[in-house]
Amino acid sequence: MNKHRNMKLKKYLILLVLLFSILISCKSSDKKTVHQNIEKQTNEIFDSLVEIRRNFHEHPELAGNEKRTSKIIAEYLSNLGLEVKTGVAGYGIVGILKGGKEGKNIAWRADMDALPNDFPDEVSYKSKNKGIQHGCGHDVHMAIGLGIAQVLSKNKESIKGTIYFIFQPEEETFVGAKNMVNSSLFSEMNIDEIYALHVTALPVGQIMVKPNELYAYQKRIQIKFNDKFSKEDAGILYNQIKSEILRKKDGANPWEIPKAFDSIIGLSNPNTIFKDYLFMEENFVIEEDNNQLDIKAYLYETNKSNLPNILPKIEEIISKSEYKDKFISTSFIQENPTVLNDKLLTENAINTLTDIYGSKSVVMNYGQIPYFNDDFFYFQQKTSGVYFLLGGSNLEKGINAMNHAPNFGVDEECIRVGVKSFSSLILERTNSE
Repeated sequence: MNKHRNMKLKKYLILLVLLFSILISCKSSDKKTVHQNIEKQTNEIFDSLVEIRRNFHEHPELAGNEKRTSKIIAEYLSNLGLEVKTGVAGYGIVGILKGGKEGKNIAWRADMDALPNDFPDEVSYKSKNKGIQHGCGHDVHMAIGLGIAQVLSKNKESIKGTIYFIFQPEEETFVGAKNMVNSSLFSEMNIDEIYALHVTALPVGQIMVKPNELYAYQKRIQIKFNDKFSKEDAGILYNQIKSEILRKKDGANPWEIPKAFDSIIGLSNPNTIFKDYLFMEENFVIEEDNNQLDIKAYLYETNKSNLPNILPKIEEIISKSEYKDKFISTSFIQENPTVLNDKLLTENAINTLTDIYGSKSVVMNYGQIPYFNDDFFYFQQKTSGVYFLLGGSNLEKGINAMNHAPNFGVDEECIRVGVKSFSSLILERTNSE
């Protein structure tokens, strides 16, 4: 009797396992089809996104003046059927895509402003606004943001929750994100997760990310002396301080920023030179006013816990120098926070992208980049978020996407990579628990 009952139970268990396997297989097949469609839809709109990017590139606008840019973005999002909010913290735009079901509130952010420079730009669609250029890649960011909105609007019924497409002004001046998060609209959105990217000098097609700090902590220091301290003495002492507080890995120089994207010693190497460092810039400013002399300079530190030790260390160096009687005080006069990626969301994003587009679609970042930063950190102070680096360089084509540098260029294939990858990621995040 027991033997018969056990055989029956075994058959039921086998049947349940088979049914479960079939359900998993169907779900996996459906998921694969969805992302194949996303890739197909991205390819269909790619040429039009390149045109939009080139339009932005020809008509760049400085921080706080993104009027034309804002109008184009608002019309584009409206034509997709999104609810559009304009005039957010200046020329900011928010497009709202409501999914077919209730769920999370996910945001994607793209910055809009250009740079004040006249660097060489060897393209047929170069800037028509003298002294202004998209030399940081924000034109690419906007094209990708619009592309993601277009693709996901076609997959509206598969989305649980609401997606907010935030087009932010004034990133280069570090006030745009702060103004947007302080707006009443941002509070009403109640965002659960936020994502963004920055195109840079990685190989095209490569997406790089890491949890926690993406950039080094940047501080501007001021050291005050009395009027008996000469400019010559200031230069001697600054170089002494710079030398004594220096911390770097294996004798390498992490301040040589092009090396950050080197395939051997760069960010993708677990032993990269771009981690565990502290250095002060070669350039410093000397100012004389009110019977005193000030030294001002920037320094970069990767370890947050070391920050409180920097000023005491500098004071100790000065106290042992021949200039100690001329010293007044030292302080940080500029302290921006740094981009800080949520650990769990970063891990989820890596797993999602590699599951859909393969193990080579995402490269781990093992270091922190000096000099650069992004006011996206103000969004991350309000809600969990992840900020990615997107490769835009193609050395075979002579394209180097080193931001803020002469002859900055972008292989526009990165637009295709950005749209398909992050459309898939956002869709998966809206359907996650």
